[in-house]
Amino acid sequence: MAHVQRFDHIGITVADLDSATAFFVGLGLELEGTGSVEGEFVETVCGIPGAHCEIAMLRPPDGGSRLELAAFVTPDHEPGSPTAMANELGLRNVSFEVGDLQAAVDAVAADGYGLIGGIGEYENSVRMAYVRGPEGIIVSLFEQIG
Repeated sequence: MAHVQRFDHIGITVADLDSATAFFVGLGLELEGTGSVEGEFVETVCGIPGAHCEIAMLRPPDGGSRLELAAFVTPDHEPGSPTAMANELGLRNVSFEVGDLQAAVDAVAADGYGLIGGIGEYENSVRMAYVRGPEGIIVSLFEQIG
């Protein structure tokens, strides 16, 4: 029996919600909404007594699966590894198809976010690059070319 009916969203915890939201909106995601969650529900789901989060929900222009950014008001967030590489255990990257890879890389670079490596091409079908986004999030950007 299949339990999953659809893929809904990926959630990423950040310290600076405004900065992270601006980064992803700059890439072309649309802000679907913001909110605050606290109380018994979030404490139960997260297993963190006193949990209170501010949330921004973003969606791609095609209306596909969403990206949830959450910043804990209480308790304080626990630092992650802002220099994590692709071979470290855990969430590896969040990936987006873009229309013009170089333009997307240039746009995030103008905001101070750089490439982790370089721009690679795979079998004349895609070009891809990893960008180190806000708070160390690895963002994979790829462009169909073939």
